[in-house]
Formats: sequence, structure tokens, C-alpha cells
Amino acid sequence: MLNYIWAFLIISGLLVAGLLGRITGDSGVIKLALDGSDKAITLALGLVGIMTFWMGTLRLLEKAGILDLLARLLAPVLSRLFPDVPKGHAALHAIIMNWTANMLGLGNMATPMGLKAMSQLQELNPHKQHASNSMATFLALNTGAFTLIPMTVINYMNAAGMKDSQQIILPTILASLCATIAAVCAAKLLQGLPMFAIRPEDIVAAETAAQGETAASASSGRVGGMGKVALWALAIAFIGIAILEIGPKEWRGELLQTTGIQALVDNAAKSKAPAATPAPSTISNPPPTIPLPPEPVWRRTMNGVSGMAIPAILLLAIGLSLAKGAKVYEEFIEGAKEGFATAIRIMPFLVAMFAALAIFRGSGMLMLLQAWLSPALAYIGFPADLLPLALMRPLSGSGASAILNEILAQPDISSVVKYTAGILYGSTETTFYVIAVYFGSVGIRRVRHALAAGLCADFIGMVAAVVIGRLMF
Repeated sequence: MLNYIWAFLIISGLLVAGLLGRITGDSGVIKLALDGSDKAITLALGLVGIMTFWMGTLRLLEKAGILDLLARLLAPVLSRLFPDVPKGHAALHAIIMNWTANMLGLGNMATPMGLKAMSQLQELNPHKQHASNSMATFLALNTGAFTLIPMTVINYMNAAGMKDSQQIILPTILASLCATIAAVCAAKLLQGLPMFAIRPEDIVAAETAAQGETAASASSGRVGGMGKVALWALAIAFIGIAILEIGPKEWRGELLQTTGIQALVDNAAKSKAPAATPAPSTISNPPPTIPLPPEPVWRRTMNGVSGMAIPAILLLAIGLSLAKGAKVYEEFIEGAKEGFATAIRIMPFLVAMFAALAIFRGSGMLMLLQAWLSPALAYIGFPADLLPLALMRPLSGSGASAILNEILAQPDISSVVKYTAGILYGSTETTFYVIAVYFGSVGIRRVRHALAAGLCADFIGMVAAVVIGRLMF
């Protein structure tokens, strides 16, 4: 199916671009396709550092025994979602980390963990060029994009000057939950259809399913008495830092003043700063400075929780690993070695997808689809202003964010539609990007029912976003 959709994006884009005179020139689709290819390589190279860092962190989490504990707690859910994955397999650990990152809105962390999970699932796959049922289910869950903290959308809405942007949190959770449930149901129902079955003639070489290495076992060493004391001290210190991060800014200032740390910081800054001659003021009575309104408690709390998530993971992984006697630096390096190779493998897949999307977007095809589908959407109650966002969201994250900001900036669009646009953006995912990156990293050529399940999740998530938006706003 992906072959036909990719061909449709390019062929329809080129035909429409030829009709509208958009093939050549600085804004033509050919130049846009080449620029898109450059962006794909830049994105892949940009992922190298992030992926290397989080692959190493995942190794430490395994050594600390944290992932094994989470896998045991979630065993009832994981065994039903991924019955083909052996209990305790490393793939389950990476899946858990991927879910956690997606729920907290840590996009940079979710991708490396997703790639790690897909690599581990490929070890269990008997047909290396065909997506297994577990791989399709995992990808569908990623396109369902269950989210607890849609910080990206909230930041966009705040930048656009919209009030009470926190009101989209609960609707986004509900809409993304609907999309996730739809993703699981679609993946389970579609995997048994003959059209998505693995045909014998498509199998290049029959390979025996690897039983897969079980997850790197936690260090067998126990935490001693001094180790427990150190862990408690680390936990108390982290709690104190978290309180300062989430609480009012005055708390940190008072603490620094009381302990004398602020004076040391000020003296150090003065000693490094070059002496400057103050310019003569031409205004005898400068206007008074208007103080900024205090940051809302809900926003400060959410920003603090999101900001402290990654430090908490790092401190937990390193602290527990050290307490169990693991060589944390060497273990991090071993896990990090996979990052660069994975980023190189996904480059061709990103180039193919980005070039096709650039042609499709720049040709004017979206404009024609909006004009053709608007009457039908108006009949069923789907706001026509949301159609460009709905069409772009599964294709391109950057394109969808640009459309969302454009909707938020238009004064003639009602606030109901703007809130609904935020819910829609936060409750769905860039399905084609996820497929290109995740399956491309392990050489999957036939995605089977993964794309259909992902698009089903997108559709249900969008419908839920519109319905919930109408009910709540």
C-alpha cells in the first residue's frame, strides 16, 4: 500500500503542478523536492546525537533494573498487545520507554526508543522484509499518539495570544485515547485479512525467527547499605530541585540569598564583565517599567514537570546503576554505539518521503482537495477550516504545525475551531514519517496492515477531536 500512496503523492503532485505552472522556478515542485531531500539528510544527521545519547541511557536503565520492573508491572497489557514477543525480551523495555516519552511529550526521546524497539522486534521477525504483527501493532500505537501533556500545542496557542490554552489538555487526552484504542483494534482486526497476509512468493529467503536476546539483565549485585544512603540523598536532592523548578521563582531567589550563593554568583559575574561607561541619558524622566503578569500556576507546573522528566530519568538510571556496581560510563558507550548506524540507515527512506511530500504540498493538490471535499465535510459538520490541517497532519509534522499556527493567527476563525485545531494536532501523529523512519531503520519493504491501522487511528482521532471540541467549547 505504501508503494501506491508514495506514487500517488508524486504523480498527482506533478500533474497538478504542471496544470498550475508550478513545476519549475524558485517555487516550483522540483526545487521543493530537492530542498526536501536536503532537509531529510539534515534531519537524519540531527538525530545522530539524540539517538546516540538515548541509546546509551536505555542501556543504563536496563542495567539499573528499572525497565525490567516496568515490564513486570505492565506484563498483562504487553502480553495481550504483543503475544509474539517473549516475556522479558528487550523489545518490551524499549516499547515502554517509547510510550513514556510519547505520553510526556518528549518527542526527541520517543524516536530513538521507537527505533530501538523496532530493531528488537525485527530480531523476532521470521520474514525480514515484511512487517510482523507485533511491529504493525507497535507502529499503530505510535500513530495513535496517546498524550498526557500536549505542551507543543499549548505553546503555539500561548504564542497566538489565546486565553485558557490549558483547557485543551483533557480533550486532547480523550481524543488521543480514542485514536489509540482505534489503532489497537484496527491492527488486531486487519492482521488476519488475506490481503495483508505474507505471501510465500514474496519471501526472498526463509529465515528462522530469532528467539531474540533477552533484555540486558540488571546487574546481579545488590544495593548495599552505603548505596541505599547515597540513593536516598540523591532522591532528596532531586525532590528539592524539582520543588524549586515547579514552585514560584521567589523560592529559588530566597534560597540563594539565604545561603549566600547569589552573592558569589554576582561577584563572579562582575569580575568577568568588562567595565562599561554608561551612556548619558537623554530622557530626564524615563517611563516606569510595567511589570509582567505572574505566570499561571498550571503553566509553571506543567513546564516544570516536563523539564524535570529527563533529569529524573538520568539520575535514576545512573544512580541505581552505580549503586549496583555497574560501570556506567562503559555501559553508556556500549549502548550509544547503535545511534550513528541507525541514523545512516534511515536516510534513504527519509529522502524518498520528504521529496514526495514536498511535491504534493507545493503543487496545489491540497488546495484542490479542500475545494472538492468542503461540501461533503460541511454536510457532516466537519469545519472546512480544519481540512488542510487534517490532510497535512499524517503527512508532515512541520507542515501541520505551520497550518496550525496559521489557523490560530487568523482573527476571522472562531475560537471553537481554534481550540478544535489544537486538539486535532495533539491527538494524531505524522503516520507517513513514522512508517518511513521506523520501518526504514530495519529494512522493512512490505508494511502490510501497519499503514491502514495508522490511518484508521488518525481518522478516529480527528473525528474525536471535532466531536469533543464541539461539546466542550
